[in-house]
Amino acid sequence: MIPHYNSENMVYLTLIQVSILTLFLPLALYFLLVSIGQISSFTEASIKERRFPVFIQAVLLFSLISINKFQFTPDLLSFFVGGFISAVLAFVSILFKYKSSLHMIGISSLATFIYLMSLKYELPFINIVAFSFVCVGLVASSRLYMKSHTVNELLIGSIIGFISQYGLFYYFYNM
Repeated sequence: MIPHYNSENMVYLTLIQVSILTLFLPLALYFLLVSIGQISSFTEASIKERRFPVFIQAVLLFSLISINKFQFTPDLLSFFVGGFISAVLAFVSILFKYKSSLHMIGISSLATFIYLMSLKYELPFINIVAFSFVCVGLVASSRLYMKSHTVNELLIGSIIGFISQYGLFYYFYNM
């Protein structure tokens, strides 16, 4: 396997694009939605309150994928495409009036991605993989403790996160 050469400028440009479209813009939109009364609570959002933010998340991830293309980091492209698919599946569940855990979608997606990259590159990431799966358990237990979700909502969120990453990994690397 030939290693990819990443210029320092491309790495910084990608970092800036990812930061703007996945952190700063969503935070700004969240505060805007709170100020105009579309969202009442960050942790206790109803199904109706979730519709617009999840749709915006899907649009922002699609924009990130379309703008950047991640030509020098195909693994990062796979991760964000999986995130986009997760956002679309979460939006579909909202349309069917089902509240899946967005926290579980995110953390199980990340844990699955870390595990699959350790398999792909045959690297002994056992500590990182174990830590990521402990984080999955911590997020799940905290959502149950706060009574934000039921066990079924957590399970559906975990399945959405796992399926989106594993499906792409299987599609891209086992063709």
